Amino acid sequence: MTPTFIRRLLLPVFAALLAACSTPPVKNPASPQVVAPKPVIKPKAPVKIALVLGGGAARGFAHVGVIKMLEANGIKPDMVVGTSAGSVVGALYAAGYNGFELQKMAFELDESNVSDWSLPNRGIVKGQALQDYVNKAVRNQPIEKLKLPFGAVATNLTLGKSVLFQRGNTGQAVRASSSVPGVFQPVTINGEDYVDGGVISQVPIRYAKQMGAGFTIAIDVSGKPGKSQATSTKEVLLKSLSIMSKTLREQELKEADILISPNVGDIAPDDFDSKNRAILEGEQAAIKLMPLIKKKLAALH
Repeated sequence: MTPTFIRRLLLPVFAALLAACSTPPVKNPASPQVVAPKPVIKPKAPVKIALVLGGGAARGFAHVGVIKMLEANGIKPDMVVGTSAGSVVGALYAAGYNGFELQKMAFELDESNVSDWSLPNRGIVKGQALQDYVNKAVRNQPIEKLKLPFGAVATNLTLGKSVLFQRGNTGQAVRASSSVPGVFQPVTINGEDYVDGGVISQVPIRYAKQMGAGFTIAIDVSGKPGKSQATSTKEVLLKSLSIMSKTLREQELKEADILISPNVGDIAPDDFDSKNRAILEGEQAAIKLMPLIKKKLAALH
């Protein structure tokens, strides 16, 4: 077999191999190209704003002034938490009353509307009148049916700890939260006695966070006990409660993102005649802090 013959024999084979190499590969439709998945970016959940209303008896009318100024500046809380007087205003606000409606209700409110005096029996005020007033105002809606999530803080006298009411009878929860020891009779719920939430939590910021708040606007209307002499048993008890809760309150206030403290320290806890001034003090205190409030809220977005 000569070399020439071998070359002639292999030439067609080489030609076929070259042709195969020049043919473009056929894509297999059953095996598409793998594409790396794009990362899923979840939208940032909006931060929930809580309005935290502290206790302070008649000084609580200042809450109304603060609410008016927040509304005037387009600031709408997502939830409300209150202690004592703060629970009264908070329940009405959560039910849908705006600042001006709350002010009108305040001007029409007389102490006799919410005070049902009785012979001393663990307290000199029953508290049923306050419960009925609140329930009538909220159209007998339970807490969970109010327009805004609402929590009322009270103190469980049986267990010695504070509790947060978020369901059930709105007026009864407010009554429990507002039952100043020695003044109001304790409220019995499911066999346990409850008194004023301010005994343990005067400005319930931590409970607002428990409800899911990411930003808290707290209003402290407790004021200082004052140098004036207490002229009644009720005033002695109210001043004593303020003094006892001072240390706890100062610790809790540090957790607020915004703290508004209206100048109502010289208003007596039972001075319903100073409601107009308390509302004005609330307005002025809120106006002073409005630039800071807006700045902090803008930083959240």
